[in-house]
Amino acid sequence: MLTYNRPQFLNRAIQSVIQQDFQDWELIVVHDGPNETIAKILSGWERLDPRIRYFRRKTGGNIANATNFGLSHARGEYIAILDDDDYWISRTKLSKQVQFLDDHPEYAACGGGMVVIDETGQHKLRCLKLENDADLKRWALISNPIAHSTAMFRRSLVDLCGGYDESLSGFQDWDLFLKLGQHGKLYNFPEEFIGYTLWSGGGSFAQHRKNTRSALTIVRRHGSAYRNFLPAIAMASLHYAYARFPEPVRQVSFSFLSRVKKALFSERRHPYKQPAETQPVESILYEPTAN
Repeated sequence: MLTYNRPQFLNRAIQSVIQQDFQDWELIVVHDGPNETIAKILSGWERLDPRIRYFRRKTGGNIANATNFGLSHARGEYIAILDDDDYWISRTKLSKQVQFLDDHPEYAACGGGMVVIDETGQHKLRCLKLENDADLKRWALISNPIAHSTAMFRRSLVDLCGGYDESLSGFQDWDLFLKLGQHGKLYNFPEEFIGYTLWSGGGSFAQHRKNTRSALTIVRRHGSAYRNFLPAIAMASLHYAYARFPEPVRQVSFSFLSRVKKALFSERRHPYKQPAETQPVESILYEPTAN
């Protein structure tokens, strides 16, 4: 988990890890930036649970650099990612993914679906990513095949791929999954794993212009390994042009267009209904504060 300047979501994310039925995990939190509230929150969690390992870096880097730093301290065979403004809504997420990768050595990574929420916690959309490897790879140049905060992948293959590309200014996770897809199969569980926060203060909006430059690089880089290069480069070019619209225009349209894209590349789309096995993370009893 990377964290920078969003302490208002941090407890929710960490609680959703502790809530998992699979308990043989370590949580590595990498903190870049000067926010002292985050430091106090993480110190409280470290005292509460020794499986939480907090690293505060004096000199920050981009997302890829910070994630690679976290990977360098990870001790597990499998790596799962959770952005600090997202949270896992399925208590069985980790156990299902560990069992799947244990049983299917030909798979490099697996993920799942998401419930898209805004910064107030209001549910906007359910998205189930394409499930099987063939479909995922058919559209992988156009849409990221696995949502980052749902992902679990093999540490050995990430090392083989060279980790996250620190030369990219955005979409480093998309690039990683395209690299992993060339070393093994990809899979998405047909169920929601995360609450995905889509808001103007999130990284997707803040890094919008940088992301679109990276998208063009990524599509060109992997064009020979995946299908649909021409529509992919056309869509990336349109996305690049949209990112140059005036900020007020993007402020009012970004969340809507992002939800539309997620819906277009979902396997099924339907109004939100909380799955029976999930429970709001707010029900957890303990929450460290900044005081």
